[in-house]
Amino acid sequence: MTDTETLTFDRNELMSDLCGPHDTNLLLIENLLGVKVLPRGNQITLSGSDGARLQAKAALQSLYGRLEKGLPIVGADVEAALRLIGEDSGTKETSAGPVLTFPRRTVVGRTRAQIEYLTSMSKNELVFGVGPAGTGKTYLAVAHAALQLKQEKIERIILSRPAVEAGERIGFLPGDMKEKVDPYLRPLYDALYDVLGNEYVDRRIDKEIEIAPLAFMRGRTLSRAMVVLDEAQNATIAQMKMFLTRLGEGSAMIVTGDPSQTDLPDASQSGLQDALSLLNGIDGVSITRFTGEDVVRHRLVKEIVNAYDARDQARMVKSRKPSAEGKS
Repeated sequence: MTDTETLTFDRNELMSDLCGPHDTNLLLIENLLGVKVLPRGNQITLSGSDGARLQAKAALQSLYGRLEKGLPIVGADVEAALRLIGEDSGTKETSAGPVLTFPRRTVVGRTRAQIEYLTSMSKNELVFGVGPAGTGKTYLAVAHAALQLKQEKIERIILSRPAVEAGERIGFLPGDMKEKVDPYLRPLYDALYDVLGNEYVDRRIDKEIEIAPLAFMRGRTLSRAMVVLDEAQNATIAQMKMFLTRLGEGSAMIVTGDPSQTDLPDASQSGLQDALSLLNGIDGVSITRFTGEDVVRHRLVKEIVNAYDARDQARMVKSRKPSAEGKS
């Protein structure tokens, strides 16, 4: 059934940002929900089915709430608001969870898993974020660590990755040690520069901010630090144990990775999968699992992830059939 409903917003000065440049935010809602959205002054009229109108209304009220808190809105935020609100949400505003505020940008969770992840990082000493590419695992971990440093809750950030592409035998590569390992650690630099700015990061690299291959963690005790291990599916079981036991006083660790994408010769030796099964349920340890629905990159990334997941699931089912038939 198609019907019409009009929403009224109190602050006229926020309406331009709510609608977006040339009403692009409203057009996105129209295209994704199949509703008609008509702005006029401080009012927006919705026309469409009951369920679609409820979702559009809840999304607009949630986005308006962001603007009232001083948070910006881009197209990805509109899509995120719609993902977070189901037809049974009514007009209830969806909480964005922790808000990470930097001079350059504001970082909030755009999916339920991201909100859970940010909340877990604020409460636990060891957090795992696992799932496919494009879900924000690394970016949010680095942003959380950066804010902790800015607020002087920690003394340093340590960011690490296994340099498995070079087998962690990188001596044959040209240049000094920094030049040898930088290509493997570039995604961590990119995230830091994005939230803190180039000048801030460059002044603190090798002092309050350290970026190093996983092999360099051996024998250290990491105190009063936020330690992030990225691409952890490429750490062996022994390396993962070594890394996790570096945790020192006043420190916390965030481990990110995709168990299905290990580059190790023997996938069964992935330290990430081993740690997830071994440490699940321990007090102070939190595991957030992302899926293709949490992808916040280009729309095609979500479709690509879902296509590969569906193919892998079909292969798993097919591989089980012979053994099941043999037992019968």
